[in-house]
Parts: sequence; structure tokens; C-alpha cells
Amino acid sequence: MKIQKAYTATDVHVAGEAFRIIKDAPLSYYPSLQQLDEQFPHVYADEIKLLLNEPRGFAGLNGCLIVPPFSREADAAVVFFTHEGTVPFQYGGAIAVITALLECGHLSQKKSNEYKLETVSGVISVRAVVEKDEVISVELVSNPCTIIQMNIPYKDTNYSLVQADQLYAIFKKSDVPFELQMEDLSEVQKWGQEVNTALDSNQSIKGVVLLDDLLLPNGRIKTVTFRKDNFIVRSPGFGTAAACYASLLFNGEFTMKQPFENESIFNSFITVQLANQSEDGYQFAFTSRGFITGMQTYVLDQEDPLAAGFLLK
Repeated sequence: MKIQKAYTATDVHVAGEAFRIIKDAPLSYYPSLQQLDEQFPHVYADEIKLLLNEPRGFAGLNGCLIVPPFSREADAAVVFFTHEGTVPFQYGGAIAVITALLECGHLSQKKSNEYKLETVSGVISVRAVVEKDEVISVELVSNPCTIIQMNIPYKDTNYSLVQADQLYAIFKKSDVPFELQMEDLSEVQKWGQEVNTALDSNQSIKGVVLLDDLLLPNGRIKTVTFRKDNFIVRSPGFGTAAACYASLLFNGEFTMKQPFENESIFNSFITVQLANQSEDGYQFAFTSRGFITGMQTYVLDQEDPLAAGFLLK
């Protein structure tokens, strides 16, 4: 084997969603994080394919590139990316990054538990609680979520449009004949594909959500989120949670005086609490944690016929 490229990565999952974190990408100088973000899909195209595509990755894998901060107030700078290119921000990615930095010793623990990550969307604050060198919880606050439109007709039901980290179309589970559980996964997937196809003309919609609020009186909702490519988001969804709770609050269906949970179809969850309500919308505090699943070196053999990888969805 003749190694052409090699990258060491730390894999972390946050409530089931997987992130691959790299710190040793090719050395290049950029005067700002914005310029790095703009050039990343072109300059690092090979790295995206190598690290995220199969056979080393899979369709639901997210990437995080950590670089030294450009801002003096930040502890580290991060570029978030997927198979399609960079994304402005990922709540789960921020939790994964701060977990990896602290548990791997790349960032010193602070007594305040307060850390700052520089992203293309700005410097964001996270609170990470560490016990015995393990990050046991991470909290961060969302940007304001706004209600775009409620009760939009669709066949025999209706849906709502809510702008959180992206624009979500939210449907109620009470209008479908199946449950949000692994045993009904094939029906869940079929429903998501049909709705995505029906809403395909609205390119601004980035996620379709099926919301089960039956257990809302017990402080919990259950959701499934479909991306535009019909892939199911592997976590309960941070933006999903904000969008769903914002729509429920807007409808006056409950008051959020204590923390609530958003549960996934495979029973992972994140904790959500209302942080602020103003004319700009609803802001929520998320609490979750990351778990390191592996530290590996990924290599590219120059004779490998699948150098660009592939994706099965």
C-alpha cells in the first residue's frame, strides 16, 4: 500500500447524530473564517469525499474542521460541513466539537465552564460541565425562531412553516395512521418521501418534521425530521425541537415553565427550555452531551479505485 493521504479524526455522536472532527487538514492561510468557509467546498473537496463518503463514512455523517480562532475572544474556530459543502452552524456539531476538545486535552478546562466557538455565523457561547475529565453536559442557546405561516392546507391535513436554524415544515403525527417507532420505520420513510416530493417546489423548505405531541403534558414530544434528500436526521434535532416548541407555544397549546424533551424515533433525546421570547421570536436553551465513538486515521491508497467514495441512501 502506498499512502497518498492520511487524516486523523475523532468521531463523536450527539443524541445519535454522528460527527467526524478533523484538526490536521492541509495547511493553508486564510485571513478570515468567512473566506475559509467560502473556499472550503473547493479547496477541501477531496477531503469531504474521503472522510464523509462511503466506504469510510455514510450518508448521514457530518464533518467539523477545527482551526485556530481568528477572533481573540474565541477558544477555537470551526467549519461545519456535509457531503454537499459547508453549513453555517450545527448545534449538535458545536456540542461534538467542545466535547472532543475538552476530553482529548486540546482545550483546558475553565472554572466558569464557559467556552466560545467561532463560526461563520459568529462567535457562540457554550457551557460545558466536566466531571472527572468527562463532559457530562453541554448547553447552548438558539437563535430566535419565528413562525412564518400556520395551518397551510395539505391533502386532508395542514402544516406550519417555522424558521429556526433552517425552514421547517411541521406536520402533526395525529394525522397519520402509524406510530413514530422503529417497528413502523418503513411507513415513516414512505410518508416522508411523499411529503418531500409534494413540497419540492418550495426550495426554501429544508426539513420536513413529523411531530407527535401526545406526551406534551408529560414534558415530552417525539419527532422525526426528513432532509431534502429524504434522509432521516439521526438525532431528535435541535433546530427541529426549537421549531416544534415555537409552533406549540404560538398556538397557545402549553406554557413552557420547565425543561421539556425532544425524543427521536430510536429514543435518544435532547432537553429544551425556553430562554427568551420577544418580537424577534422564541429562543431556546438546548442541553445534551456528546460521546466519543472512535479516534482513527483514514488513509487513501493511491491505487484505490474508490478514491472519491460513494453514497447509498
